[in-house]
Amino acid sequence: MAEHPEIWFYHLERSTLDQVLPGLLEKTRERGWRALVRAADQRRLDDLDERLWTYRDDSFLAHGRASEPEAARQPILLTQSAENPNGAQALFILDDAELGDTKGFDRCFIIFDGRDDTAVAAARVRWKTLKDGGANLAYWKQSPEGRWEKAA
Repeated sequence: MAEHPEIWFYHLERSTLDQVLPGLLEKTRERGWRALVRAADQRRLDDLDERLWTYRDDSFLAHGRASEPEAARQPILLTQSAENPNGAQALFILDDAELGDTKGFDRCFIIFDGRDDTAVAAARVRWKTLKDGGANLAYWKQSPEGRWEKAA
């Protein structure tokens, strides 16, 4: 695990979180990494919990909640907490959840809705704060065709 992880901002413009997050989690698992998905809102976690079981007819993403037994064994863990009980290498920050201490993660994803002016403004503040602190940052946005392109 890295002392200073890569921090990637994902600017959602053409797709929703429900459309993008499962694919990012699949790629994370393909790398052999565990994932921690942190949201500030309990209802967001409830929706994700259901979505990850049903997002495709032929597949699902095994996951659990930090509040449930065996949280440490989960390949993908949904939480509101700053703790990393499953030893995840990838941290996904949703909405206005706190990034917290990133030490120990290899990569952090900050995913925000580009159609929400408040979310965009908050992402800009996070970017500036992290950049000023010397973080290793990347900014990803969707092309008109819906592919992800590194823009910074």
